[in-house]
Amino acid sequence: MKTLLRRVVRTVPLGAPAASKAALRTKPLANRLLVNPVLVAAIALVVIAVAAAGWCGWSYQQAAHDESLRYSQLRDEVRQAGEQAVQNLNTLDYRNAAAGLAVWAQSTTGDLHQQLTDNRPQVTAQLQKAQTVTTARVLEAALTTLDDRAGTATVIVALKITVTPSTGAPVDKSNRFEGQLTRTDDGWKLAAVGPVPIGTGSG
Repeated sequence: MKTLLRRVVRTVPLGAPAASKAALRTKPLANRLLVNPVLVAAIALVVIAVAAAGWCGWSYQQAAHDESLRYSQLRDEVRQAGEQAVQNLNTLDYRNAAAGLAVWAQSTTGDLHQQLTDNRPQVTAQLQKAQTVTTARVLEAALTTLDDRAGTATVIVALKITVTPSTGAPVDKSNRFEGQLTRTDDGWKLAAVGPVPIGTGSG
């Protein structure tokens, strides 16, 4: 028995080299964690918490960026629809009145659409009598209000309108219009439109 004890003690001599002691201190972390499950759980929780915080922060920033991009794209879409509709209502050729008035109807909704539809025979007769060709070119346009939830918007459009009579020289004039837009199943359409004096605007 005494011989066995001496052998056990001598397996790690008191005067062991420093390198051996350092080796004991520098055992791989995995080896030390295996004998300390509490430390393993604590480190895992910290790692998960940091990862979750980073993911939440990234997700929030990404969602905010996506929403801002979506709203910007929506504004461009509505502005373009508004300026096109206002331009359409200032374009008409007596030689193809039916097609022009059909475009008017396609560009409008609500009461404005109904008025244009009801007055189509009178407009056609006046146009044939005058024999004019009216064209419009958009100079600038701006979206002044947009309520995505309500599906309404307001646009200001500046046009250069050219009226060409059957005889005589074309006449150019500049006009500004304010259009009230409504979202429909077929896209954004004009619900109302009226002239705005040059040099003024809504708001």
